[in-house]
Amino acid sequence: MSSIDWIILFGTLLFIVAYGIWKTRGTKSMDSYLRGADDTKWWAIGLSIMATQASAITFLSTPGQAYTDGMRFIQFYFGLPVAMIIISVFFLPIYYKLKVYTAYEYLETRFDVKTRMLAALIFLVQRGLAAGITIYAPAIILSSLLGWKLGYTTTIIGVLVIIYTVSGGTKAVTQTQKQQMAVMMGGMIIAGLLVINSLPSNVGFFDALHVAGKMGKLNVVNFEFNLSDRYNFWSGMTGAVFLFLSYFGTDQSQVQRYLSGKSLAESRLGLMMNGLLKVPMQFVILFIGVMVFVFYQFNQPPIFFNQTAVDEVNKTEKAAEFNALEQNYQEIFSQKREVLDDFVTAVQADDEGAIERKSQELNTLQTNADAVRSEAKTLIGSSAPDVETNDKDYIFMNFVTNNLPVGIIGLLFAVIFSAAMSSTSSELNALGSTTTIDFYKRKINKDATDQHYLKSSKLFTLLWGVIAILFASYLSLFENLIQAVNLIGSLFYPIVLGIFIVAFFFKSIKSNAVFISALISQALIILTHYLNLEGAAGIFTMGFLWYNAFGCVLVVVISFIIQFFVKTTDGQ
Repeated sequence: MSSIDWIILFGTLLFIVAYGIWKTRGTKSMDSYLRGADDTKWWAIGLSIMATQASAITFLSTPGQAYTDGMRFIQFYFGLPVAMIIISVFFLPIYYKLKVYTAYEYLETRFDVKTRMLAALIFLVQRGLAAGITIYAPAIILSSLLGWKLGYTTTIIGVLVIIYTVSGGTKAVTQTQKQQMAVMMGGMIIAGLLVINSLPSNVGFFDALHVAGKMGKLNVVNFEFNLSDRYNFWSGMTGAVFLFLSYFGTDQSQVQRYLSGKSLAESRLGLMMNGLLKVPMQFVILFIGVMVFVFYQFNQPPIFFNQTAVDEVNKTEKAAEFNALEQNYQEIFSQKREVLDDFVTAVQADDEGAIERKSQELNTLQTNADAVRSEAKTLIGSSAPDVETNDKDYIFMNFVTNNLPVGIIGLLFAVIFSAAMSSTSSELNALGSTTTIDFYKRKINKDATDQHYLKSSKLFTLLWGVIAILFASYLSLFENLIQAVNLIGSLFYPIVLGIFIVAFFFKSIKSNAVFISALISQALIILTHYLNLEGAAGIFTMGFLWYNAFGCVLVVVISFIIQFFVKTTDGQ
């Protein structure tokens, strides 16, 4: 990167940290530290909720997801507005009425302390893992692109977040996320416009849409019902709804965002703002990925987008074999480029017959190119076992570093760092408050002063930050980062949601029944995922998004069965 890019990158990051510390100076009570003094306006809540969910993984992984798999991932978000309405109607009023610091305090009121602590513990495990991933995900990619050691990138992200999160708590997170969202979305929109502008002069925007559509990248909606399909309309409106109910309704990293609202109405408006804007936001990010795909139909793409991995292979005895694959890949691209020019000419002439013939040729050549690329990945895996063979998460930033102008590159790197800091700060803030309120204050030190709990909250936030950095240092990439986060959520969220659903709607079920049911259901979800991985589930193979509905229903049904057959002794 140029000196200008470095100045823009670090200038943006240091401004965000300094702004967060300055805006929250004088935070002297636990209430203001954990709930932001209950004075946040609805639009700030909405931005904070969106920024918390929009981690670096969103901006790194989503364009790569669209590049390889098209727009169908957008269906995952179709159920979000429905979830926001349900949370606004049923969850929020209870939280406000009880004036809770964490969502799990309510569970003790409804059930007992062991149920509260079980839900809080599941949250700490799940969110603790996620905090490590949200640091590690951008760190490993940025370290590769910038040529830094992974440990340096991980530590820089973690330390920057820890500084202002420990300093100002919830208010610091909310205040900084306004600037982070502006940087993130502004940078992505600029990148999208530059991608389109980088297409050949004879290729218009609608020509690019024709290319994307005929090559299967504009597959926005699929109404086919298939349990093994991760992303279709039905998984988005069922499994994803349950995931969003769990995440936004019971995950403290999100609940803490809207509990800081000035009123119930402000918090509701903030949630609805997220419900209305999140789908268009994801659509834009996915569409940018599709336009990057179109760009690489007219410009030679690398056979593998992680250049560090390519360099490693070229140091081995398989270098000649890899170079032969690269040559084959380039030859296929040359053939495809000729067909593509004919396809664009046919589109501009509105020649339907030629469009159909050329699109078939294009897709055949793309299939051949994908097969060669797959061979290259296999070769990388066999010759350099320690190198990650999935390069989806490198696609967008590879395009940025090699094709965008000076200044914009630094801005886009600032987008990734900002997104990592935004989501991680929310997670550390929530982990610290949950540890303080649900464990330390409830079971270890019940009668300390407000100042003591304030200091404890800061200490636990710092501790979780250090744990997240250490955990991030020992992770390895999943198939795709955004899928990794959704998978971890799908393994744990449905159990907590099931406990809350029982608490809200099934008053006849008591604490022992739901507690035992939650333990059984968690074991069954983990077993289901294991069977899916081993291929032992047969025709009942289930995409992980469906775990969210399956796990929640399990908790409710098993709770009913236990309550019916076992005489509880909790006296409720």
